[in-house]
Amino acid sequence: MCLAINKAKEGILDGQTPFGACIIKNNRLISCVHNHVWKNTDITAHAEIIAIREACKILNTVDLSGCTIYSTCEPCPMCFSACHWARIAKIVYGASIKDALAIGFNELSISNEAMKKNGGSPVEIKGNVLPKENIALFALWLKQQNRRIY
Repeated sequence: MCLAINKAKEGILDGQTPFGACIIKNNRLISCVHNHVWKNTDITAHAEIIAIREACKILNTVDLSGCTIYSTCEPCPMCFSACHWARIAKIVYGASIKDALAIGFNELSISNEAMKKNGGSPVEIKGNVLPKENIALFALWLKQQNRRIY
């Protein structure tokens, strides 16, 4: 999670939003990125999506079974779905979707647990990991004069 937090900080300093994600398999770092929505002018360029894309390229497969994704914030429905489709075994996140909503992000207020239950996904979910450190990313981002929200 600390690597994802550091990547999110890099992104904030690069004019991006306060989100980072890393994918690990067999204790090996596969990908670690920050959000690129503004950099790529791509609303789907969330950290989790970019991390999945990079991991698929590096591992030369779309099947990320056995991988864990660490995200600084609870994945949105798009990112949760991508984790499910990629067969990621476990999602570990820090801040919640409610935390992102509270500072103004245009999130759907559907938790990962609700998506897992309603969609029948086998992905394991562990939330509220290093919550203070992850929520602090929002505070750091709010201090940036060049911040933009979506």
